[in-house]
Amino acid sequence: MRGMNRVYERLLHEYLRLFPVVAVLGPRQCGKTTLLHCLPKEWRRFDLERDADHQAIAHDPGLFLKLHPQRVAFDEAQLLPSLFSALRVEVDSNRSQRGRFVVTGSSSPALIRSISESLAGRVGVVEMAPFTAAEAFGATDTPFADALAGPPKKIKVELLGLKNRLTPSQILRYWFEGGYPEPWLETLPRFRDAWNQEYVRSYVDRDIARLFPGLNRDRFRSFVRLLAGLSGTIINHADIGRSLGVSQPTARDYFEIAHGSFLWRTLPAYAGNTLKRLVRHPKGFLRDAGLLHHLLRIPDADALMSHPVMGPSWESMVIENILRALAAAGISHEASHYRASGGAEVDLVLEGTFGVLPIEIKHTQHVNPGKLRALTDFVQEQKCPLGIVINNDESPRMLTDAVIGLPFACL
Repeated sequence: MRGMNRVYERLLHEYLRLFPVVAVLGPRQCGKTTLLHCLPKEWRRFDLERDADHQAIAHDPGLFLKLHPQRVAFDEAQLLPSLFSALRVEVDSNRSQRGRFVVTGSSSPALIRSISESLAGRVGVVEMAPFTAAEAFGATDTPFADALAGPPKKIKVELLGLKNRLTPSQILRYWFEGGYPEPWLETLPRFRDAWNQEYVRSYVDRDIARLFPGLNRDRFRSFVRLLAGLSGTIINHADIGRSLGVSQPTARDYFEIAHGSFLWRTLPAYAGNTLKRLVRHPKGFLRDAGLLHHLLRIPDADALMSHPVMGPSWESMVIENILRALAAAGISHEASHYRASGGAEVDLVLEGTFGVLPIEIKHTQHVNPGKLRALTDFVQEQKCPLGIVINNDESPRMLTDAVIGLPFACL
């Protein structure tokens, strides 16, 4: 099996040239620690989950940084909040020097607060995730995201020039298995299912318990199981609260915790100018398709193809791959979904320097342009540069004058 090179290496090295501190944030076991191995050999790494490293720094973080003023990486930095104020003081002693420190961590309220309060203006943030489909089979570039980063007038030409990088069988395997690195590197039978089971257990009983000690773990465990059935749907917090026997604010808090800890992705409703009445509820999905299929007890890819969740699962997996690629390329963007009260909807709306890009997601190879009314109307109303349909075609092509069909295999 191939190695562990990640698309995030390019962004990490770029940010080290721009900022004194780089923070690599992402879910547990997505590859943050492994990413640190791409740093030059003179860098030193301290793991704050290791008692000896934690004690060496916690005794006096300021003195430690005076003794180690550059080329130091702190793994799982959320375990030592006092480190961040000490980093601010040390960085401010020489603001012109770049690339001094790297911190990694899983999301937590304390970590996000420490970064925003102590390191604002001093830190570049890399939001890391499990493999994209292309990464799982060895790619270390992001051509779709790079096309959006170019001049807006050239986006259409760049997208039409993309080439398929994956076979249908590779796409199906990735879709069913998900993107967490460790199961991809392990060939023992049944390892993936056992790994997923342990991951979910550790997420609730270790990670969430440590971050939110007052949380009712049994209720939250039930909530995590419920998320699998909600993946890819419009979310009504009041309805979810009633299902769990908790208040609407508590249900909302649960979703914020799941989103902030990278288990779930919440897509807010599109808030742009429109004359139509819109559904204002958010949409959401489990970020990793492999975890979704594990929680739903779908045994194999053949069963997935006939399962009721097939459509929402495919849509969510494609959206997650798009957003992971944009994050890995360091492209600032806003993501939302669009649904009018009359039923018209667009699966994903991206907003950035490239303009407003509506994206529809289809599992089929061929798309009837006559069934793209909601997308074409959105393009016209919002004066978008173009609309995109992600499908399983053999190559990119224009579906209408304003809509590009783009195979998922190009991403």
